[in-house]
Amino acid sequence: MKKNKIFILIGLFLAVIFVGCSDMLNLTPTDTLSESVYFRNLSDFQAAANNLHTNVYGWLGNTTYPINFDYGSDINPQLGDMGSGNNVPTTTDTYWTQTYGWLRTVNILLEKASEYKGTDNISVPIGQAYFFRAWHHFFLLKRFGGVPIVTKPLDVTQTQLPRNSRYEVMTQITADLDSAISRLQNYTVKTSSNDGHVTLEAAWALKARVCLFEGTWEKYVRTTTDGDGTTSGAGSKGYNAAQYTNYLNMAQQMAKKVIDSGNFALWKGVENSSTITAVTPNNYLRTSYYYLFNLEDAKSNPAGLTKASNTEAIFRSVYDVSNRPGNTNLTHTVPAGPTRKLMDMFLCTDGLPIQDSPLFQGYSTMVSEFANRDYRLTSTVKLPFTRYWGYGTSTNGGGANYTIDINSITTSSLVSQLTYVPILQGANGYVGRKFATENPGRQDYQESADYYQIRLAEVYLIYAEATCELNNGAISDADLNYSINLVRARAGVAPLTNALVAAHSDLTLLGEIRRERALELFGEGQRIADLCRWGIAQQELDYASAGAYVQYNGVNTEYVTAMNPFSKVLVYNPISYPAGFISTTETPCSTYSGIATLKPGAVITEQASNRHFALKNYLQPLPTDEIHLDPLMKQNPSW
Repeated sequence: MKKNKIFILIGLFLAVIFVGCSDMLNLTPTDTLSESVYFRNLSDFQAAANNLHTNVYGWLGNTTYPINFDYGSDINPQLGDMGSGNNVPTTTDTYWTQTYGWLRTVNILLEKASEYKGTDNISVPIGQAYFFRAWHHFFLLKRFGGVPIVTKPLDVTQTQLPRNSRYEVMTQITADLDSAISRLQNYTVKTSSNDGHVTLEAAWALKARVCLFEGTWEKYVRTTTDGDGTTSGAGSKGYNAAQYTNYLNMAQQMAKKVIDSGNFALWKGVENSSTITAVTPNNYLRTSYYYLFNLEDAKSNPAGLTKASNTEAIFRSVYDVSNRPGNTNLTHTVPAGPTRKLMDMFLCTDGLPIQDSPLFQGYSTMVSEFANRDYRLTSTVKLPFTRYWGYGTSTNGGGANYTIDINSITTSSLVSQLTYVPILQGANGYVGRKFATENPGRQDYQESADYYQIRLAEVYLIYAEATCELNNGAISDADLNYSINLVRARAGVAPLTNALVAAHSDLTLLGEIRRERALELFGEGQRIADLCRWGIAQQELDYASAGAYVQYNGVNTEYVTAMNPFSKVLVYNPISYPAGFISTTETPCSTYSGIATLKPGAVITEQASNRHFALKNYLQPLPTDEIHLDPLMKQNPSW
């Protein structure tokens, strides 16, 4: 690792991290202490551990890691090269340098703990430090594969570190998580007041996530991305062909611990009219999924709830408009816009995909495809010619005023601002609103909802997937009801059952569980990683990316003739799509069961010929500066 970059962070650690901080949200340094006098008691160790919580990717900046790294999958492909496989090696990589810098701060804390001679019980901050050491190594593993394991502050003279294999890194990660779990036994979400600190349940949940990822990676990808460790890659030292089963078992067991703790529940704050304080509660029914991601103060949702109502977050990055604003233009840029493929993945309320359900209304009008569908679709994708509150005090009519009916507004200037009119001029034709606030007190860059690093819905999905993988594609109805069907219930989708799947030859239980991950975790930075660990990313990401249907079954849809009622301009401009629209019949767009085929008439937003995702793209290239500096560091295969 390049020491002239990493050791700059030593000074930052001493000047910023060594501060007294009893409140996680009080992020302004109040004092600067020397390293020699800082770690004197429990308060000092906890203050240092508190600041480790901010050293993870969440909001803060338009290059927000979780969202940007899903661009090119089921999010608008025009916004990034990673999903299309068109990125190239660079001299530096922020995620490499930053993450190793964060690892150094963790290791300084752990080193000082090993030297501590006091009588205070420092188990909790030490457990949290082990959690973050596992977190950072896992981040590097997902991005680069095998990487140098760093478990102590590096000496300034140490300039060469060989890569460890991914299997060695995983051994370190699970060992660190076990160390975290043993030290956090008495520090749970209840004893911590659910204030955003890492707890015992967070360590269980992270271990479940890590073990599911690696268990499926080793089952499907195996050693194909390792390289030989001599001319490329990190090699396969420590590989055990049977280890994936152990990881899947651990994933299932850890997920079960979180679920059975009873300390968490899916957030359903806007579930029915009796909980909604708005004058027109029926306008907001079945929108809990939308408001979950914008939960802030009482003005952020029609139920008047605050972050204190959130029992779904297991580990979250805490933000506050005064002390730690999100500083990310989420609402204006609406970063999670779906592709045609994702739109068609949403189920109908009977639990069946659109190609199998009699409830699906087709594409003839711009709103017909939204009828009788998963509540997550209508919660996070805007319906054409429907009114939505803006944000702040003036943008798009200003933020929500739940004391009036948005549809009763007659002032023409406000109506035009509040009404979403689709634009088919080079884009997908669909605008996502996940993470986009309607809070009247928040302008863009001020949105300060917490960033959910791990939440209960994901844990339910981990349990279901691990169980299904362990049983060769089978899972009982009891296990489905214990896990994934709770997620589907909030979405208004009928339960997944063995009978439902058996009645439709294009469905499998594993395929439906994978579908749920795509829908529930959309825009949360896991989609490309999921496709890679299932060993199907190069097939899934090399299809043409498409948007709305301007033709279906040879008949023009409403998009062709629809006019913006305010500007009097046609919604669809065919000149904006140089590749035209899909012309071949029944073009497949997925390699796993149950996904609807892409048919003629959908506008092409990126041609298949522009998409080059290959096996090498399962891992990102190491920054070339690191390789030039360290001859022991070998580039990932084929980069």
